[in-house]
Amino acid sequence: MSRIGRLPVVIPAGVTVNVTDSNEVIVKGPLGELSQKVDKNISVAVEGTEVHVTRHDEQKEHKAMHGLYRKLIANMVEGVTKGFQKALIVNGVGYKVVKQGNKIVINCGYSHPVEVVESDGITFEVPNANEIVVKGISREKVGQVAANIKVIKVPDPYHVYGIRYKDETIARKEAKKSTK
Repeated sequence: MSRIGRLPVVIPAGVTVNVTDSNEVIVKGPLGELSQKVDKNISVAVEGTEVHVTRHDEQKEHKAMHGLYRKLIANMVEGVTKGFQKALIVNGVGYKVVKQGNKIVINCGYSHPVEVVESDGITFEVPNANEIVVKGISREKVGQVAANIKVIKVPDPYHVYGIRYKDETIARKEAKKSTK
């Protein structure tokens, strides 16, 4: 049995989990509502204050899906209670970020500023001119939006100018030396 899949997902107070006949899990909490369609070979059962995920057979694909769907449901429960966030650092001479309404404007060395608009369930915070915080209830959406912002200006390995995650370390390269 999958080590991750066999663990029950604890449902905290204020959160409701429903499983429909079409094997769709709907999680409602104080921050919002999320839903996830589950494969037909995986069973999801709500028993009291726990969610149990089981598989029907021992095929390799079903073993992998067992742990996957259990973790997706756990992320949904965590998302509607606490939410998720990713912090990004904008590093470079003259690089800065400004929040204007529901979008952020990034100046990062291009001839034009780059604008990123908040999408459904995603909000941006700009604590200072060189930091962006992406927040939301869906872990997948928060990670994807943060990755899309990071791709705007990938950090170069010589000066580390660009956009990177706050907890990311960039392997710096040594500058080329002239030979005499």
